[in-house]
Amino acid sequence: MVERIGNCRVVGEIGSGGMAVVYKAVQEPLGRIVAIKALKPSIAMDSQFAQRFEREAHFMASLQHENILHVIDFVKDGRSMYIIMEYVEGIDLYDLLEHSERLPSEVAAIIALQVARALDYAHFRGIIHRDIKPANIMISKQGEVKLMDFGIARDESLSDLTETGTGLGTPSYMSPEQILGDKLDFRSDLFSVGIVLYQMCTGQKPFVEDEARTVMQKIRLDRYVTPRKLDPSIPRQLERILGRCMEKMPANRYPTTQALIDDLMELLATRVPMNYSARLVMFLRDVGVLTDREADQLLAAGAPRNVRRATKDRTLLRHVGLVSGLLCAGLIGGGVALQASAGVFSEEAPTPQGAAALSPTRLGYLRVVADPWAEVWIDGQRVETTPLARPIPLSPGRHYVRLVNPYFQETQREVRIRMGETELLEAELEPLHVLEEGQAP
Repeated sequence: MVERIGNCRVVGEIGSGGMAVVYKAVQEPLGRIVAIKALKPSIAMDSQFAQRFEREAHFMASLQHENILHVIDFVKDGRSMYIIMEYVEGIDLYDLLEHSERLPSEVAAIIALQVARALDYAHFRGIIHRDIKPANIMISKQGEVKLMDFGIARDESLSDLTETGTGLGTPSYMSPEQILGDKLDFRSDLFSVGIVLYQMCTGQKPFVEDEARTVMQKIRLDRYVTPRKLDPSIPRQLERILGRCMEKMPANRYPTTQALIDDLMELLATRVPMNYSARLVMFLRDVGVLTDREADQLLAAGAPRNVRRATKDRTLLRHVGLVSGLLCAGLIGGGVALQASAGVFSEEAPTPQGAAALSPTRLGYLRVVADPWAEVWIDGQRVETTPLARPIPLSPGRHYVRLVNPYFQETQREVRIRMGETELLEAELEPLHVLEEGQAP
């Protein structure tokens, strides 16, 4: 491992790929932590890989946007090339989906919105990413979303580094025209965003290889299973959004990236009445990426002063972020992903007290669907946050259910569970209007 790169002192290796290795380093004399992406010594400096690596540095350096990983410097010393970037402590979407197979619909929409904002900025400058996938989407511990890896991005004003009829990218996330090797425009990225959004909402990819067809054949020729067939709690509006992104013909997709942004914002406006970064911080806490203490510190820092002054309620401080922004970009420590260590999030809903001692054959089940989302409390015990992957096992008899969302009216229901049967509880929560200090009710 190299010890110094430019004015940076290397402290460790973060990860390694086919043509590059990423280091964690300290930039001196500023003393700030950065990430350095280094071309591997085995890659010839005059190869197409090296040209692509240098082009990535130029692309990312030209894109100054809060949702795009920021490039600080580029070093070329004759033996190798190095991209010095901001260092982001957090988790990429690929690993986040390992913790939680399905994301709450509003969390998935927030992530898609931030990715779309990054792409809109790039598309306006004639740059197509061409490799949108979960591994290239980073969520920082502060609830910021960063788009990474412009290694195969294409600038419409420059020549391509691939031959006609060939395609680069990840097959499961490619658009039909990308698979065919056709000329691409921004709508190819939108198709990939639709696939990622589908996977976040349902826990599976829309096109999966089988004995009859490859994944690329399915993307070109087959229809996917509609998301609501897999999970009825997914909003119809969100299903329409990802469906339009994944139209086979580019002309049938969104006419602009901004149009996709507008639809996602309209969806979120009625479902997430708080700062979007705060909602992501809450989710990272729920799946174990953040500890309760870390989340409390971040959320309390973003709470309005009158709320902090008026209450010492830890639960309220945990969820506030409605009026003021949680964090500005300058609070992010910088860089490529440091993968957060965390506990595993179980796909199954926890078993409430009283049901754990019973044989599975003597249990009943409760499926909860809440719009937009809610913490589920059963008989005074917090069970989980919707959407749930599986029904909740309960002992037969009467149970009392509370659905709690800090910005909606609390809902209380009584349910009767029968052995071997599944009861469905559906609830549409009513908004709770938070009054500012001094405002008349």
